[in-house]
Amino acid sequence: MTAPTITLDQIVAAREIVRQVISQTPIDSARFLSEKLGSPVLLKCENMQRTGSYKIRGATYRLSQLSEEQRSRGVVAASAGNHAQGVAFAARELGIKATIFMPVGVPLPKLQATRGYGADVVLTGVNVADALVAAKQFAVDTGAEFIHPYDHADIITGQATLALDILEQAPDVDTIIVPIGGGGLISGVSVAASLLGEQRGRPIRIIGVQAANSAPFPVSLEAGYPVKIQARPTIADGIAVDVPGDITFEVVRNLVDEVVTVSEDDISRAILLLVERAKLVAEPAGATAVAAILAGKIKDAGTTVAILSGGNIDPLMLEKVLSRGLAASDRYLKLVIELQDVPGQLALIAKTISEVNANVVEVLHTRHNKGLQVSHVELEVSVETRGTEHSHQVMDALRALGYQPRTSRDAAPMP
Repeated sequence: MTAPTITLDQIVAAREIVRQVISQTPIDSARFLSEKLGSPVLLKCENMQRTGSYKIRGATYRLSQLSEEQRSRGVVAASAGNHAQGVAFAARELGIKATIFMPVGVPLPKLQATRGYGADVVLTGVNVADALVAAKQFAVDTGAEFIHPYDHADIITGQATLALDILEQAPDVDTIIVPIGGGGLISGVSVAASLLGEQRGRPIRIIGVQAANSAPFPVSLEAGYPVKIQARPTIADGIAVDVPGDITFEVVRNLVDEVVTVSEDDISRAILLLVERAKLVAEPAGATAVAAILAGKIKDAGTTVAILSGGNIDPLMLEKVLSRGLAASDRYLKLVIELQDVPGQLALIAKTISEVNANVVEVLHTRHNKGLQVSHVELEVSVETRGTEHSHQVMDALRALGYQPRTSRDAAPMP
């Protein structure tokens, strides 16, 4: 499929429409990331956007381009979160009836927000793919206009308005790092950046980031056509897709400089760091650009803007992700220790950990694990530390007493 021709005039006109609905989100310097990258890093905070993500841009512009006859039939979309909220909000602002199909297990805050914006929500299926099938059938049955989350020229044009904001707020930007799911955001940003780069006579480098567990773009770019992958579960559900869009693939292939991937631990560390250092809450998908910097995937970037694409994270998920981020940063250890079942062992271990200034937060003591000798018990100790070096001090102190502690994450002795 040939990528649509989108002009700078169209993007500028789209921004005038989108500006009536969106907030102007800040762009803030991030010294802790600049030190890591070796060049200035700025955060474009679309996690602070209305509805909690950039999706409202594309949704607003897409709906604004519908004819009166199309508007009268209503719109329908399928989403587990951000696209649902963007379409619901834009539809309310434009006076259009919206029906949103969402998976049965969608997080409650996203469900409540979508309903709160006035959409009729239909819960169906176990994932977004199931909801998508139902939404398309609804469009056939009722005549409602189906609003694709990314693979449409108007969606891409609406998302491109984000690049105009970035270039106004950071005119010296050399590199923009963009989370990728289906490719709508990076397509819009790369189109606008290429046009603006020509205008200023200096190109802007565009780097996309996907979660490694759900990354169809790298294999598709290598193959030369969209490839459907067997995606694995990822905490970055906002960018979890198994195949690129037909339109977005062509744009990415022609205009994006590089696509990298990040692990679940990389994403968790990024969310933790954003909370601690920048006082910003990002959802896992929204933190992937920062994760790429922390993981060392970005090189020779110059002045860099990392897009925080969304902040819609369920509080329970945030708790889990922060815990994983602490563990991934070696600041939260779960140690498994086999010891003789005699009085005083637990007290000795607690005293040893305390003497190296680490903190025991939880203890599980059992004698029922398979493989234990009759005279032995197993102790699982959760310990807060100050990082990798401090974690090694804890392990060394326990080993000095003759214990053989293992980390429960890999069930092997820590080196």
